[in-house]
Amino acid sequence: MSTPRANRSVIAEAVAPWSDVAQLLRGGEAGTLTPVIIPRHRRRLGWMAPLWVGVFSMLVGLMLAAQDSSGAGDLAYDTLAVLAYAFGVFLLLVGGLWWWRSSIVEIEQGTNGILTRYGAVVRTLNPGRHYLWHPWSRVEFVVDTSTEIPYSAPVMACPTRENVPLRSIEFFLKFRITDAVLFVRIIGAGNFDLVLSSAVQDAIRQRARQISTERAYDLRGSDVADMQELLNRQLSRYGVRITGCNIPDVQLPAQYQQHLATRERVAKERVAYDQEWGLTRKRRIDALGMDIERAKKVRDARIVEVKAALNNAREQVAQLLEKQETNAQRVRFEIETRGRSGLIAAENEARAQRRLAQAYRDNRAVLQYELARRRLDVGAELAGKAPQPVVVRTDAGAGGDSSALATLLTAQLLPQLGAVERADRPGDRRGD
Repeated sequence: MSTPRANRSVIAEAVAPWSDVAQLLRGGEAGTLTPVIIPRHRRRLGWMAPLWVGVFSMLVGLMLAAQDSSGAGDLAYDTLAVLAYAFGVFLLLVGGLWWWRSSIVEIEQGTNGILTRYGAVVRTLNPGRHYLWHPWSRVEFVVDTSTEIPYSAPVMACPTRENVPLRSIEFFLKFRITDAVLFVRIIGAGNFDLVLSSAVQDAIRQRARQISTERAYDLRGSDVADMQELLNRQLSRYGVRITGCNIPDVQLPAQYQQHLATRERVAKERVAYDQEWGLTRKRRIDALGMDIERAKKVRDARIVEVKAALNNAREQVAQLLEKQETNAQRVRFEIETRGRSGLIAAENEARAQRRLAQAYRDNRAVLQYELARRRLDVGAELAGKAPQPVVVRTDAGAGGDSSALATLLTAQLLPQLGAVERADRPGDRRGD
C-alpha cells in the first residue's frame, strides 16, 4: 500500500529568493505543491550607512568651510570642505540609489503579494512592479491566486457498506485560492494540507459507506458534485474554492479483486459469446435478407411479366371489343338500313292502301248514296200508290155525344174517299 501514499500530493510553503518565486509557484519541488512563497528579502538597512556617512561628510564640509584662517590654512580648509562636500554628495547618491533599488518589488502575473509593515498586514499587492519606500514595509508572502492547483489524495482501507475495506480510492481535485490574506493568516499552506486531506478522507469514506462492494467500481468517474459542495462549505472560511473533483481509480482487495477478475473473465466470455452469436445471427439475417431480396426480385420480375401479359390481354380484349363494336355497328347499320327501307316500303304500301281504301270508300259511299236515293224514290213511289187507311176512333172517350158525331162524319166521308181513289187510278196506269 505504499504506492498510493507515494502518489499523495503535499501542499507546503517555501522560502526562496525572488528569482525562484515563479519556478516554485509553477512547479514546486520534489512533487510538492507550493501555492505560497515566503520571499527571502534582500532589503537591509545597509543603504542607511552611506546616507548617514554622506550627511556626516556634508556636516564636516560645512564645519571646515566655517573655519576662519588665513593663508595656506584657509586654502587647506576650503579644499577639505570641497572634498567633504563631494564625498557627501557621492554617498548620498549611492545611498539613494541603493534605497531606490531595494524598494522595487515585482509581483508575478497570477499571484498576489501580501504587504506587511511592522509585522501587520497592510494590503494586497496586485501583479506588476511596486515601490516600497517605507524601510519596514516588506512583501511577507507571495500567493498564487489564479492557478487551479491539482491535488491527489488516495484514501486507504476505506470500508464499504458490507464493511469490506477497499485497498484505496484515488480522489483528485482542483482548488484555487480566492482570498490570499485569509489563506495566509488563518491556516497557511502546511496546515491546509492536513485539513484538506482530512476533509477529503471524510467525504470519501462517507461515499464508500453508501455503496456495496460489488458496485465499488461504479465510483470511478461517478458524479461527485455533492462532495465538491461539501468541501467548498468546509474550506470557504480559508479563502479556498474547489473548482472540480472526481474519482479516477478504485482498487479492491486482492481476494475480492480475483473474484471480480473471474467475474470479468466470465463477463468477457459472455460478451465474446454474445458477439459471436450476434455475428452468426447477423450472417443468418443477412442470408435471409439476401433470400428475401432475391425472392423480391423474382416476385418483381413475375409481377412485371404478369403486368405485361395483363397489358397484352387488355390490348387483345380492347382490339376484340373494337372489332366486335365495329361488327355490331355494321350490323346495326345494316339492320337500320333494312329497317328504314322496310319502314319506307311499309309507309308507301300503307299510303297506297290508304289511298285505295279512300277510293274504295268513296265509291261505296257514292253507290250507297245512289242506292239510298233510289230506295227513297221507290219508297216514295210505293207510298204514293199505297192505299190510305182511315182510322176512325170509336172509343168511348168523353161521352156518348162524341161517338155519335164521329159515326156521322165517317158516314159522310167514305163515299168521297172512294171517288177520289177511283179518279186517281187511271192516271197512274197511264203514267206507267
